Amino acid sequence: MTGRSDQAMTKIAGLDDVLAGGFERGRVFLLEGTPGAGKTTIALQFLLAGAAADERCLYITLSETTDELHATARAHGWSLEGVEVYELVPPESLLDDDQQQSLLYSSDLELGETTRRIFEAYERVKPDRVVIDSLSEIRLLAQSSLRYRRQILAMKHYFARQRTTVLMLDDLTSDANDKTVHSVAHGVVRLEETTPEYGAARRRMRVVKYRGRRYRGGYHDFAILTGGIRVFPRLVSAEHKGDISRAIVSTGSREFDGLLGGGIDRGSGVLLLGPAGSGKTIIALSLIAQAVARGERAAMFVFDEEIGLMIARALTLGIDLKKMIDAGALLLEQVDAAELTPGEFTDRVRESVQTVKAETVVIDSLNGYRAAMPGEEALVLHIHELLQYLNRRGATTFLTVAQHGLVGDMNTPVDVTYLADTVILLRYFEAMGHVRRAVSVLKKRMGAHENTIREYQIGSRGVTFGDPLDRFQGVLRGSPTPVGDQVLMDPSKA
Repeated sequence: MTGRSDQAMTKIAGLDDVLAGGFERGRVFLLEGTPGAGKTTIALQFLLAGAAADERCLYITLSETTDELHATARAHGWSLEGVEVYELVPPESLLDDDQQQSLLYSSDLELGETTRRIFEAYERVKPDRVVIDSLSEIRLLAQSSLRYRRQILAMKHYFARQRTTVLMLDDLTSDANDKTVHSVAHGVVRLEETTPEYGAARRRMRVVKYRGRRYRGGYHDFAILTGGIRVFPRLVSAEHKGDISRAIVSTGSREFDGLLGGGIDRGSGVLLLGPAGSGKTIIALSLIAQAVARGERAAMFVFDEEIGLMIARALTLGIDLKKMIDAGALLLEQVDAAELTPGEFTDRVRESVQTVKAETVVIDSLNGYRAAMPGEEALVLHIHELLQYLNRRGATTFLTVAQHGLVGDMNTPVDVTYLADTVILLRYFEAMGHVRRAVSVLKKRMGAHENTIREYQIGSRGVTFGDPLDRFQGVLRGSPTPVGDQVLMDPSKA
């Protein structure tokens, strides 16, 4: 076939990116993983992509029946038209007299017969792409590592002479520790499936080797969806550099702007830290409303609250989220940590910036995000890459973290304060017979900020800020001591 690329692309979302283009033509590749990891689905998509490009494609199956393969295809809404399926050992032949050996050791003949029939199927179809499913059957027939390796080498050299791209599947059921094919194959892709204590099964993949290719290393989450596999390549923020404006934007409140040294730096990461009910989400919503009022688009990913309740609650504070959504200015998405992998969540955030063109992104909260992570160390690394990416795309990011406790010493479930450019601390304190709220800015990398503590209220007018609490000591401990006459905000006017 003339004019075709030297890469046999899979057309699987994200996989060709991980492979840096696809599978090199004329080479043998190994796709390994336990049963249910997604090997057959990837193999079928690989062949269907070839058929769509007018290539001849052959699926040689030793483990699944033709009916089962067609059923898998139908489940994804596919037709295997253009893909030749060859069932190497049909079930009805297992009891044939030719299959019964008494004088000679049957596995020797079976192995040779299996290889011969594979080559015969190839010669009949002359395909550009071949899938062999699975190597476990050949390994069992070989019965020794030496014979198995020789058989795989023979197949490799045969297909190399034909300039055919071959994808061999291995379900790791006969010997998971046998790495014979690893050294023979041009590239190895490993699929893994894990089942958490609660929630759906999670899948990830890793390119173990790829000769002469700078592929995207590390683990990449993927999902089996109706319609096929979708891979979520690991985010590398260093790949997304660009010139952006670092202007300061207003929060919409003169007092809040004063506390922040003029406002929020565009393209920075802002952490809203405080106990439950202190107003982290409401402040984030007010900042979204201000961004939309400036003519920008925003995206908010909610882990902890039902979307309908949030829309209703925001409306009582004068923030009409539904109007923003209907106008296309706000993407508001519910995230189920039990059903979503970290890679898929990162992909959704990236899509909001690349497709929706969101300039303000809110993640509410990191406590919910942490539930989707395998461990705290991984959480910090994911957040670091995500914040760096959003920063380099010019998006301002607001992250909320709920601390344990109400007053006094607070415990933070995960410390990411050093990753944020600005840290806003929210606190409760008791004064004049009322439970009140105070806000302070602990950190701002770019420019100066107030070192004061200001009172704020949440009411029908949204969030309102008061003057600095410069006549109190111990506000952050929750039980301040007056050192003079302090004018506090009137709770009845919230």
